[in-house]
Amino acid sequence: MSELLQSYVGGRWYAAPDEGAPLLSAVDGSEVARISSTGLDLAHMVDYARTVGGPALAALTFHERGAALKALALALLADKEEFYALSTATGATTRDSAVDIDGGFGTLLSYASKARRELPNDTVYLDGAVEPLGKKGTFVGQHIYTSRRGVAVQINAFNFPVWGFLEKLAPAFIAGVPSIVKPASQTAYLTELVVRRIIESGLLPEGSLQLLCGSARGLLDHLSGQDSVAFTGSADTAATLRAHPKVLTEGVHFNAEADSLNASILGLDVTPGSTEFDLYIKQLVTEMTSKAGQKCTAIRRAFVPEALVEDVVAAASARLSKVVVGDPDAEGVTMGALASLEQRDEVRKSVRDLTKAARIVFGDPDAVEVIGADAATGAFLSPILLRCDDRDAVEPHEIEAFGPVSTVIGYRDAADVIDLAARGKGSLVASLVTADSAIARDIVLGVAPYHGRILVLDSEDAKESTGHGSPLPVLVHGGPGRAGGGEELGGIRGVLHHMQRTAVQASPNVLTAIGRRWVTGAQRLSGEVHPFRKDLGELRLGDTIVGGPRRVTHADIAHFAEFTGDTFYAHTDPAAAAANPLFGGIVAHGYLVVSLAAGLFVDPAPGPVLANFGVDNLRFLTPVKVDDELTVTLTAKQISPRNSVDYGEVRWDATVANQDGDVVASYDVLTLVAKPKGDSE
Repeated sequence: MSELLQSYVGGRWYAAPDEGAPLLSAVDGSEVARISSTGLDLAHMVDYARTVGGPALAALTFHERGAALKALALALLADKEEFYALSTATGATTRDSAVDIDGGFGTLLSYASKARRELPNDTVYLDGAVEPLGKKGTFVGQHIYTSRRGVAVQINAFNFPVWGFLEKLAPAFIAGVPSIVKPASQTAYLTELVVRRIIESGLLPEGSLQLLCGSARGLLDHLSGQDSVAFTGSADTAATLRAHPKVLTEGVHFNAEADSLNASILGLDVTPGSTEFDLYIKQLVTEMTSKAGQKCTAIRRAFVPEALVEDVVAAASARLSKVVVGDPDAEGVTMGALASLEQRDEVRKSVRDLTKAARIVFGDPDAVEVIGADAATGAFLSPILLRCDDRDAVEPHEIEAFGPVSTVIGYRDAADVIDLAARGKGSLVASLVTADSAIARDIVLGVAPYHGRILVLDSEDAKESTGHGSPLPVLVHGGPGRAGGGEELGGIRGVLHHMQRTAVQASPNVLTAIGRRWVTGAQRLSGEVHPFRKDLGELRLGDTIVGGPRRVTHADIAHFAEFTGDTFYAHTDPAAAAANPLFGGIVAHGYLVVSLAAGLFVDPAPGPVLANFGVDNLRFLTPVKVDDELTVTLTAKQISPRNSVDYGEVRWDATVANQDGDVVASYDVLTLVAKPKGDSE
């Protein structure tokens, strides 16, 4: 008897007291492991996440969480060969395993990077600009995001036992929310191995990750409004979970990724033999055979111009004939097995249902030549290409055969294919292969309301394209309607999905303290020491330097125009400038104003300020005329130490005003400032 998979609960590994149910190899039907969750204390699991994992994560900043994910990803990548070896039992080829395993670890690295680059080294995220709520500026509002004090329950599908849980774990972890991972039983042995290595690494705070192997029945009973559920699987199961009383009455946040009849469209401009035609055929076959078609993003409906149906069928069939099905470890095999015999039988049933409206033009659902394995004991299936000529048929737009199956459907024009794509009632992804940008615009805008992601493929982007079926960490993964109506990934959007947005109304001083970003109207701090002489440990929010006044002469403007080559008439032609209703005469260049302002606030000696690396939100608000006098006020707005280096980022609020007090320019100055000596943490 094989080993019983264990769950990781409450800081320890738990083995059920019974023998559990067998989990069989997709390749030869041998027993890989057994699974059971009998006796598991689900209430304790949820409580442990809230009381141990939650506080541990909440104590870390976004940057610290990102650093932990990066270290974890690198550690897992270094030992990935054992994951590849076990992945074979799921029916995955080396290419399939790379998509799942390397794709999962890559997602961790992507979120780690985004956390460091796009989030503050803090535990609160500020959403948008400060909103003035009163006339005098003493009452203002700010939206903030904070970590929910709950748990993220993640229920995953069998087809991606590694990427499937890591793409949910990463944004939740960065958001500061602990996770309970529930893998699908068929391939839970691979998830369990990866989680075991994660726990052994000690790189994540205790309680931030727990694993439930086996039935999760009753888990949602212990959730509340601070908790969330992210589900990937069938639409029927999603509907059942969505109707759970805790979701309906207590506001448990629910996100679903369900069935999806994804479409790929061949543009009307494409002709056989063209680069785009070949790209379309290659992509179609790749999506049919990658992971043996067991991808929620695989192409199920291939829409092609009616005149090209025969050409597409012939070209796709020729390419499919070169697919070698068999044991993933056998030499030359390009497509492995489905995850289980039950899954193979389910796909065969779906194919039979599809043949009520379409005919098979390649493959045989009941027979397949297999290399290196026994077709009778392994979950092998031939790639199946169907052709549907019945425009009124509903089956291709309602039945998802979750395997290496796709249906070719002809269309007449752009309006027709938009209508056909919409019959899928919402999908995760669509792709369009065309060399015509006008066609691309019409079809993309037509199908966008029904899809979460759209790939437009042509000869220009083909070499860098990751393909129709590849969700990317920086883009949303999800879709409307039938696809579940949820969203995952999407970079920082995925992080904020796990956080609570709150509108805070207060004085500028209070908002400055809460968000750790200086707000206009808050206290300014001035003293004898120039702010540029202070290192990151000495500098305080509100530290201010006022420089000026500096009179702007006609000679200054003329010299700047000659020196830079910016001889726009408003700076050089008195008559034309006077006729301009915005200026009424010669005015200074906006960049001259910014340059003069820098000269008024910069301290020239070497010191803690190491570099200026940019300007944000620059606006020129009032024209600067000859003999105007400029004064600049520079205030430390945000201080962001970086981990593991000896400097941090400081954002300064810069306001330039004329002699009448009118603001002529406002912007943020970005600098790198040294930490105190010996402080690199």
